[in-house]
Amino acid sequence: MSGSPSTLRQFVATVPAKRLVHLGGLALLCAGVVVSVAVAAPQVVGANHSYVVMSGSMSPTIEAGDVVFVRDAAPASIEEGDVITFRSGTDSNSVLTTHRVVAVDHSGGQPAFQTKGDANEDPDPRPIPADDVVGRVWFHLPYVGHLVLFAQSRLGVITLVVVPSVLLVVTEAYELARAAFGDSDAGATSGEGEG
Repeated sequence: MSGSPSTLRQFVATVPAKRLVHLGGLALLCAGVVVSVAVAAPQVVGANHSYVVMSGSMSPTIEAGDVVFVRDAAPASIEEGDVITFRSGTDSNSVLTTHRVVAVDHSGGQPAFQTKGDANEDPDPRPIPADDVVGRVWFHLPYVGHLVLFAQSRLGVITLVVVPSVLLVVTEAYELARAAFGDSDAGATSGEGEG
């Protein structure tokens, strides 16, 4: 490489920065893959279920847009203060809700749980029977649910699947064309075959 020593020093100085950018990009990609796998297959991280929180009823502990990871739990092991996910509503119109247990009623054969969202002033209107409990929240990831919901939208599919797929096909087609036609073009422009 020809050039002044200062140009060479500038080039050498930029190489580590580029490497750091590449390593940072690789780290973000790996983190994205790990989080995506954990949300799609929560068993990988030791949970049984994962759900996107849609409301702020558990704020500030769990915000709307967070993903909760839920482990199955025996109803007898659930205590006051635990955060649980349960089915609420009628069977045909059942909704999953994640709230904190504020009281446990052991008077029947199975425990029933009085629940309340941390941001709510009043407890939920009806006790939750043990059969409606999905499990105990093990941990949550902030903001990840926003990405999950975006990925499930039409724009998200276009942005995260269609555009990268088209770019991959175009890049591969370009590389194949360059490999097929690049050698003959390189020979013609380099002056080979001239007498």
